[in-house]
Amino acid sequence: MDTIIKQAIFANGCFWCTEAVFQRLEGVVNVVSGYTGGHIKNPSYREVCNGTTGHAEAIRIDFDPKVISYQTLLEVFFATHDPTTLNRQGNDVGTQYRSAIFYGDETQKNEAKDFIDTLTKAVVFKESIVTQLQPLDIFYLAEASHHNYYNQNKEQAYCNFTITPKIEKIQQFFADKLKSNK
Repeated sequence: MDTIIKQAIFANGCFWCTEAVFQRLEGVVNVVSGYTGGHIKNPSYREVCNGTTGHAEAIRIDFDPKVISYQTLLEVFFATHDPTTLNRQGNDVGTQYRSAIFYGDETQKNEAKDFIDTLTKAVVFKESIVTQLQPLDIFYLAEASHHNYYNQNKEQAYCNFTITPKIEKIQQFFADKLKSNK
C-alpha cells in the first residue's frame, strides 16, 4: 500500500527555528525552508529580509497523515511561536516574520480556522491571534545554505539562544510525538 504524503506550509518567524522544530516530529518526512505569500518571482533571502517582497519566511512540511495529523502540526505551530504579535517573532521584525498558515485546500483552511477559533474561545493567549490564513500560491525554496540550518550550526549563538529553547520546549510538551533519533 502506497503512503500518501501531504504538505503543510507555515510561517512563524525565522525559518531556521521552525524547520528545526518540525524536523523532530515523527511522521514528518521532510522540512524545507522557503518563501511564500509575496509579489515577486524567485525572491532571494536578501530581498525577503529587506521586507519589500511581501514574502514570509516559511517552511514546507512533507508529512505522513497516517503517522501525524495536520491537527497535531497545528498544535506544534501554535505552541512554538507567538501568534499574537503582528509581523514579529522575538527580535525578528517585519512582514517576512509574520504568523501565517498557507493552506493547500479547503480542508486545511477549515481545520486551521477551527483550531484558531478553539484557541480564541479557550483564551489560550492573552492577546488576539493575528495568524493569517492565506491560500498557497507558490512556495519558493530558500537558498541551500538555509536548509537544515540548526542541525549544521548548533554551536552558533543565535542557534543556542533562540532555537535550542524551542527544541527543549517540544521535547517537554510533545515528547510522545518526537522521532527517537532527534
